[in-house]
Amino acid sequence: MIRFDRVSKRYPPTMDALSALSFEIAEGEMVTISGHSGAGKSTLLRLIAAIEKPTAGTVLVAGQNIGSLSRAALPFLRRRLGLVLQDQKLLFDRSVFDNVMLPLSITGFPPKEATQRVRAALDKVGLSAREKALPIALSGGEQQRLAIARAVVSRPSLLLADEPTAHLDADTAKDVVRIFHEFHRAGVTVLIATYDTPIFPDARNLRLNHGQLIPT
Repeated sequence: MIRFDRVSKRYPPTMDALSALSFEIAEGEMVTISGHSGAGKSTLLRLIAAIEKPTAGTVLVAGQNIGSLSRAALPFLRRRLGLVLQDQKLLFDRSVFDNVMLPLSITGFPPKEATQRVRAALDKVGLSAREKALPIALSGGEQQRLAIARAVVSRPSLLLADEPTAHLDADTAKDVVRIFHEFHRAGVTVLIATYDTPIFPDARNLRLNHGQLIPT
């Protein structure tokens, strides 16, 4: 599903966020990316999602070379992946239902099928009863579950999450972890950047230190 071959990412003038990373993630795996603040975890996810392109090396996602993708090809790649960012980018002037509907509206899903998908995604994360609420009325954990519902409403084969349990209390974090495990059991490849690897005990861990992979 994912292959990095000596991948580096440099930001001007001389900051090396990642240096010569090589690893593979198989289809259907659950993997955590750990490391200190600034280790390169978010940059790694952004390369997979084609938000950034590598400075050197090759990033392959589902057989596609991220560095050589045209702008026109990006939407087709991103339909295959769900992305949960630290900045959830929720639309606070729209309901929970409309927040989850947004990616389907953008990609032109038929309204009836889109509605069914939105309700299925909300049910999966336990927000069916809150579909008419505005995000501001949700707790922090509910907002995170809303972000997950929006990421998975297109039924992606790859789910990326950047610190999805940060700033959540222990019980709420367990609920979020359970959701990721359910998607993994359904065959989705799951990749999570996190400081808190013990809450994902069954996941394979890749550990970064100043942009380099180190043994775990």
